[in-house]
Amino acid sequence: MTHVRGRIWRDGQPEDDFEFSSISDYLCTEGTLVWCDIYDPDHAILKELAQDLNLNSWAVEDAIAEAERTKAVVYKTHTFFTVYEVSVKAATPTDTSESMLDMHRISGFVLPRGLITIRLSPHFDVDEVSQRFDELGGQEYGVGSLVHGLLDLVVDSHFDAVQCLDDAIESLEDDLFSEQNPPSTLQRNTFRLRKDLVALRRVVLPMREVVTMVQHRRMDGKTAADLDPVYADLYDHVLRVSEWTESLRDMVTTVFETNLSLQDARLNNVMKKLTAWAGIVAVPTAITGFYGQNVIYPGSQTVGGFVASTAIIVVLVIVLYVMFKKRDWL
Repeated sequence: MTHVRGRIWRDGQPEDDFEFSSISDYLCTEGTLVWCDIYDPDHAILKELAQDLNLNSWAVEDAIAEAERTKAVVYKTHTFFTVYEVSVKAATPTDTSESMLDMHRISGFVLPRGLITIRLSPHFDVDEVSQRFDELGGQEYGVGSLVHGLLDLVVDSHFDAVQCLDDAIESLEDDLFSEQNPPSTLQRNTFRLRKDLVALRRVVLPMREVVTMVQHRRMDGKTAADLDPVYADLYDHVLRVSEWTESLRDMVTTVFETNLSLQDARLNNVMKKLTAWAGIVAVPTAITGFYGQNVIYPGSQTVGGFVASTAIIVVLVIVLYVMFKKRDWL
C-alpha cells in the first residue's frame, strides 16, 4: 500500500497544508519548497505523477525496479539519483552465509523547487533527513540543502557499515593465530566479510559521481555557491569511505592468504612429527622382527639375548628422539 508524506515551505516558513494532489501546483509557485516522500509506490500513481511533473519515464521505471545500481542522471528539467542506505544488523547472524548488512534503496527526483523521494523499504529515517535539513537552514538554501540532508544521512550509514566491517576484520586477525577456533569457521567468516565488503563497495564507490552531479546541477542560482562548502565536505566523506573500503579489501585478502599459509605450515608440522615418530617406531619394529625370525641367532632362547635386544631398542629410540628434538621435528 502506498504511503505518502511531505513538507512544504512558503517564503522560508514551514506550513502544514501539504496535499499530494496539489504537488504540481506547489512546484509552480514562486517561493515554495516541497519535499514529498513516497513509500511502496503504486505504478499508476507514479505514472500520473510523472505526467504532471514531466518526469522522465525511464527514470520512473528505474525508481521502482527491483535492482538498480547507485547512479545519478541529469535530465533537462530534473536530476534523478538512486542511492542505498546501509544498516548493520543488531545481532550478527549465526549462519555465516547470511549478510551482516541490510541495504535500503532510495531514489530521488530533484526539481527546481522540490525533492521527491521514492522508497521500497520502510527502514529509512525520513524524520532524520528533515531534521538535518532544518539544522542546515534549508529554508534559506532551497532544495539543494534538502538533497544534502538525504545524502549526508546515507553517507553516514556507509561510515557505520564500514566501521562494523573493520571491527569484524580485526576480530578475524585475532582469531587467525588462535588455536581455539577451527580453520573452517575462520574461512566461512572471511568469505562472509568478503561478500559484505563487495556489496558495500558497489553502493559506496558510485557515490562520488552522485554527489558531484547533484552539486554541479544548478537548479537554483541562489543556492549554488552557498552550498558548495557543505557539498565539498560531503564529497570528502564519500572519498574517505571509498578509501576505507579499499584498505579493508586488502586486509581481508591478507587474512585469507595468511590463513592458507598457516594451514600449510600446520600441515607441514604435523607431517614432520608423524615422520619423526614413524622413524622412532621403526627401530623396535625392525629389531623385534629380526629376533622373531625362525632361525638360530646369538642369544636365542636366553635371558641375555632378550636383555640385549631390549637395550638396543631403548638406546636407538633415545638417540632418534634426541636427534629429532634438536632438529625441531618433535
